[in-house]
This record gives sequence, C-alpha cells and structure tokens, in this order.
Amino acid sequence: MRVLLTGGAGFIGSHLCDRLLADGHRVVVIDNLVTGQIRNLAHLAGRDDFLFLRHDVSNFIFVPGEVDAVLHFASPASPNPRSPFGYPQLPIPTLKVGALGTHHTLGVARAQGARYLLASTSEIYGDPQVHPQSESYVGHVDPIGPRSVYDEAKRFAEAMTMAYHRYHGLDTRIARIFNTYGPRMRSDDGRAVPNFLTQALAGEPLTVYGTGDQTRSFCYVDDLVDGLVRLLYAEGSDVHGPVNLGNPEEMTVLALAQRINRLTGNRAPIRFDPAEPHDPQQRQPDITRARDLLGWGPTTDLETGLNRTLEYFRSLR
Repeated sequence: MRVLLTGGAGFIGSHLCDRLLADGHRVVVIDNLVTGQIRNLAHLAGRDDFLFLRHDVSNFIFVPGEVDAVLHFASPASPNPRSPFGYPQLPIPTLKVGALGTHHTLGVARAQGARYLLASTSEIYGDPQVHPQSESYVGHVDPIGPRSVYDEAKRFAEAMTMAYHRYHGLDTRIARIFNTYGPRMRSDDGRAVPNFLTQALAGEPLTVYGTGDQTRSFCYVDDLVDGLVRLLYAEGSDVHGPVNLGNPEEMTVLALAQRINRLTGNRAPIRFDPAEPHDPQQRQPDITRARDLLGWGPTTDLETGLNRTLEYFRSLR
C-alpha cells in the first residue's frame, strides 16, 4: 500500500512509520513539527519508499499520487500545563487538528477510496466512573474543563469518522490508545515516564502530582504499534468501531516513580506537588475486543520496556 501518515514525526507516529516500511509499504508523512521531531525520521532520509511533507493538516491537504490508507496521528497529546508541547499550551491547534485535521484527512480517504485509521485516546473516557474501561463506556468528561480541548477534539474526531463510515461507506478504524511509552518520547513532554526518567538521570527528586495513588497502565510502543497495524489490516464488519489498545496491567503513579528510582539507582526522594485539576484517578483498558478481534495483547513487560526507554534517554544526555 501507499500510506499517508499524519503526525509521523511524533513518538508513536515515527515507530508506526518504521513498521509500515518494514511491512513493505510506501509511506508519506505529513507533520508540521510543532510537537514532532525530525530526528525521529532522520534514519529514513533518502529512501525511495518514504516521503516527508512539512504541513499543518488543519489546512487543506494535497498529496500527489494514489493513497491506499490514511492514518491520522497528528495532535499534541501531553496534558502537562508546564510543558511547552502540551495541549494546555496549544489549545486552539489541538482543537483544530482534531476537527479540521480529521475532516481534511477523511476527505483524502474518501476521494482516494482509501482505508482510514484514526488515532483516538483513552481520554475519551475522561475521569472514568467505570473500571476498567471498555469501548461501550461513554465516558465522564467535562466539556469545558482544563483537559477538554484534547478530550473533545478526539470525541469529535471519532464522531466524524463514524459519520463518514455510516454516510459515505468509508472503511474506517478507530484506535483508543492508552498510556504508551518508549524511545523517541520527548524528554520535555511532561508525561510521567519521560519526566521521571529525566529527573532520575539528573539525580533529582521525582515529581509526583497529588498523592500518587492515581493509576495508569503503561504499554510499550512496539506492542502498541503491533496492535495498530493489526487493526489497519483487519477485515470484516466488526472493525469499524473503537478498539482499546493498551496494557491492562494497572499500577499507581507513585509505584512507577519508585520503580524508576530503583532502575536508575537514583537516591533522590519523591517530591509531592499539588494534584493537577481533573487528573483522572484511574486508567485501565479492557482489551477484550482487541484480543477477540485482532488476537492482540501486549507482550513486553514493564522492566524490559523501561530499560529500553532508559537507554534512549541516556543517549540524549
């Protein structure tokens, strides 16, 4: 296939690009590099089966040649208001890429008769009142809260994707991605794993917001990418609705911080800062649908994944 991938210079997007190329596809990446990094794609320069276009998909998209699949991964994704690359600092671009970017990429897919895969998020579920979260849960989201620009952008993106499927017959896929980590995360991203690793490598206290009792589930990027391509390749009438992709093994943020301190040998203590407003207290995917539909589940244990990520962060120093 010839695949159009938006947000391909980002953390997940660049790994997905590598996998698609390894599977024999040609890839066109569109990224405006607001949160993505060109170094994530530097190793692909000069390849005949790879093309990079610097462009904001919130504006009209033109891609020369045929396209067989469109994968929309462009968006800021960090909730940390202290990160210059978090969606609290980029509220309008986040809303625009979720709305206009989704509209434009769906338009390309419709015009080309291409398969479409939307990168959605566990933030669809907000601060959930159901645990673990399955795709049938409609969520608990504040539409005007501090996290709403990302939550509502993705909820709108899902609604528009399903509208194109129902009314235009577009062949769609929706991946609800839970917390993912691995090499190529930005060290200044503001999320838990890069924050903790950066602080631990500097011998600094690890910053935990609130009590640290809030839970997350961490999926290694290679496992996630495997789930994404299985979803892209899947056939049948059941693949068009949302599919949770993440690791169902739940742990507290405090336990993660303590584990990273042990892994790095950092002797600095944990520092507790005030909790972030509207920070979800639980995150755990029900991946029954992914197991049944795709035969997928994560296989990389946390220790192995963190060691690989730690090696990458050491290389940045």
